[in-house]
Amino acid sequence: MTIFKALTIAGSDSGGGAGIQADLKTFQMLDVYGMSAITAITAQNTLGVHGIYDIPLEGIEKQIDAVLSDLGADAAKTGMLSQPEIIELVAGCIRKHGLKRLVVDPVMVAKGGASLLAGNSQNALREKLLPLAALVTPNIPEAEVITGLSIATIEDMKEAARRIVKEFGAGAAIVKGGHRSGEPTDVLYDGEAFHLLTGERYETRHTHGTGCTFSAAICAELAKGKTLLEAAHTAKQFITLAIRHTLGIGAGHGPTNHWAYVRERAAAE
Repeated sequence: MTIFKALTIAGSDSGGGAGIQADLKTFQMLDVYGMSAITAITAQNTLGVHGIYDIPLEGIEKQIDAVLSDLGADAAKTGMLSQPEIIELVAGCIRKHGLKRLVVDPVMVAKGGASLLAGNSQNALREKLLPLAALVTPNIPEAEVITGLSIATIEDMKEAARRIVKEFGAGAAIVKGGHRSGEPTDVLYDGEAFHLLTGERYETRHTHGTGCTFSAAICAELAKGKTLLEAAHTAKQFITLAIRHTLGIGAGHGPTNHWAYVRERAAAE
């Protein structure tokens, strides 16, 4: 039996809906062994972020080195990297260990509106981390910050994805369309062609951690050797079902349902 492994380098969400917790749940549901390097601890629930506590740089580096020197990883993803020093450290570790299947989720703002990325970290993200990424997965507000574009249409999303690849050196980009009205269509640019990922929209406030979960699903599928397009389609199905079959817990922006994809497939068999 082949054990596929994925590493998430991100923040901890005490409420369990986003960050490390969402990533590990997603890996598990997609039959991938999950490992983690925690960059920050958040005191967080569905009502908001009540505290952010960065892990010392040495602690982050030792976590990554410990995992990769022994267990290794078939793919990795990054999430919340709140300070430029953390971004530079993580980028250095990725280069040192030669990680190629890297998914960068440029986490900037929590669902409740709290900033998760210091303003001076944006250049470090563009210059240090994006060139190492096999894929970058910004939502529209994040893509606007990265590229400086104003994004309103599918064509704008295509241009933002193209710039992330051509100007910032990423292997590919998916600009997610959940912030637009209508169908939540995502735009994938693989360096040569554009692909549209369509899904259904469900009116619900329980969407906390959607970005983390989506990028984690792609990371898991890449770890299993799937192509980028195959991984993106699976991730789109995974997150669509996770939103559709809401758990309905919490008084604010509740988490998505990480069981939904596997349970839906089991019910169809």
